[in-house]
Amino acid sequence: MNELSKIIKELIGLTESEWKVFYKQLKRQEYKAKTLLIEEGKTAETLYFIESGLFRTFRNLDEKDITTYFACDNQFITVFNSFINQTPSSEILEVIEDSIVYEIHSHNLIQLYKESSKFEKFGRILAEKNHLCALERTLTMQTKSAKKKYLDFLKNYNKKIVNRVPQYQIASFLGIAPESLSRVRKEIFIS
Repeated sequence: MNELSKIIKELIGLTESEWKVFYKQLKRQEYKAKTLLIEEGKTAETLYFIESGLFRTFRNLDEKDITTYFACDNQFITVFNSFINQTPSSEILEVIEDSIVYEIHSHNLIQLYKESSKFEKFGRILAEKNHLCALERTLTMQTKSAKKKYLDFLKNYNKKIVNRVPQYQIASFLGIAPESLSRVRKEIFIS
């Protein structure tokens, strides 16, 4: 909880009393691995702050899981398109490892937006970061080789994600076949 407080205060400059207002809207939850928090076709009504754990979002296309995002300790996650628009989700949010989160429901967050421009700023920053992440991912997927995608993944993602996410999910996230990822990893290890 201390880390969330620190992040929020630095991000939008909350006072201690404003933090207490925000804190009252949070609910601490623990989830087991393989729990689906948001399912395809359901509306994402909750934003999660990960105190400890590992999550991914993915789509199921033609009976094949396509991982779209990973998050771990001290990061926010939801299916942002569904959460922001309050529309049915085309993605699934899955807990990869047993996790502890702090949740805030969308209607509570919207109420906070109405109460203070600082909370609106929080929502805007989350939306902007999500948008920039999606743009970067699109550029990466369209312009980089398998080796470059994996090297960028190693460089830019939290070591917990790199070391503990199953390799087939990483391959799916990078848009390459698991066998290709194995070859790339072997090539990098040898060189």
